[in-house]
Amino acid sequence: MRRGMTIGILAAATAVALVGCSGGGGGGDARTKGPITIWYSNNEAEIAWGKQMVEAWNADNPDEQVKAQEIPAGDSSEEVISAAITAGNAPCLIFNTSPAAVPQFEKQGGLVSLSDFEDGDDYITSRTGDLAEQYASADGAYFQMPWKSNPVMIFYNKDLFAKAGLDADSPKLSTYDEFLTASRAIVDSGAAKYAIHPAPTSEFFQSWFDFYPLYAAETEGTQLVEDGKATFDSDEGEAVSELWRTMYEENLAGQEQYQGDSFLDGEAAMAIVGPWAIAVYGDDVNWGAVPVPTSEGTDAAETYTFSDAKNIGLYSACKNQQTAWDVLKFATSEEQDGKLLELTGQMPLRSDLTTVYPDYFADNPAYTVFGDQASRTVEVPNVANSVEIWQNFRDGYSKAVIFGEGDIPAFLKDTAAKIDTLASAN
Repeated sequence: MRRGMTIGILAAATAVALVGCSGGGGGGDARTKGPITIWYSNNEAEIAWGKQMVEAWNADNPDEQVKAQEIPAGDSSEEVISAAITAGNAPCLIFNTSPAAVPQFEKQGGLVSLSDFEDGDDYITSRTGDLAEQYASADGAYFQMPWKSNPVMIFYNKDLFAKAGLDADSPKLSTYDEFLTASRAIVDSGAAKYAIHPAPTSEFFQSWFDFYPLYAAETEGTQLVEDGKATFDSDEGEAVSELWRTMYEENLAGQEQYQGDSFLDGEAAMAIVGPWAIAVYGDDVNWGAVPVPTSEGTDAAETYTFSDAKNIGLYSACKNQQTAWDVLKFATSEEQDGKLLELTGQMPLRSDLTTVYPDYFADNPAYTVFGDQASRTVEVPNVANSVEIWQNFRDGYSKAVIFGEGDIPAFLKDTAAKIDTLASAN
């Protein structure tokens, strides 16, 4: 989940000893079965899901027991995983693998190709559907299992909207003009200091929660890089950038980092968040949710957004890789995906999600819009130098858009050229 996210920039990690070795070092035969170790995220809801999943597997597989633990503490999950790969003691499965980090982990030799299993490709594509293509590597193989997403939408504070004289039950936010009009009303009325306050900081991933969702929507599902080339030096990329630049120039969005949760505290009337926010904000905020805006107001049923996914990696230090693959399939079965949905409110990357779990969405209507949105998501590109690409984009975006220094067309052109070079490198 994005809340509390502390992903750092990937670097060449120092080999360190980490607790919880896999079922043996040095890699193994994909047909070998036996005990394995897995890591899962350290948030409470996912721990609960992981414990029940492991208990269910172990009850039926006495000779292939799973030992599970939270991912060890570190500056970021990505640095911990990279160090474990370097040290040769990564667990068999990690249920907290960032798609942006997969190219680096693959380059390190740390990941097993799931396509090498006899039913690998068929299982992934049958479960995930067309969205699976975004998670394939350049050679078409899958080095990650698409697992769960948190499709981001606009959360808005109904009380602050009403205070600003806006329609709190059916707000006009679908076009850029409407979004700007509402934002100006919020600030001019004093309902909130800012209309929205995405983090203006320089970490590579921050563009996933301001520029990228709106770019995905404006382009009807285009990734930042496709076919080895940057896509954002375009009319759509300029339109999204100009919208955000206007938000900052008119002080409708904050240029300084807010110490806390700006939406929860009422400092901002809107936020770009995923379904995790439903449980976090609960009754503390009288909220509503709508898709991110587009220049002309795309119909909600056709609007794309950023996925904010976390996936599962099978790591090459694993000795008993067949058991790891079998556990991975068990953990992403229809039954376990249903439990993930119930326990975490996060969306399994499964085709026809709302029809597979109709009872859940009937009982939890607040999640229905996110369940529907989950079928129209855009992932970060699975390309070489992924993190460096996003850092270059963030640096240029921060300067030109957030702080208004320089020309937006020049920012798009220059940054696209840098990213083309990075994407083509090995």
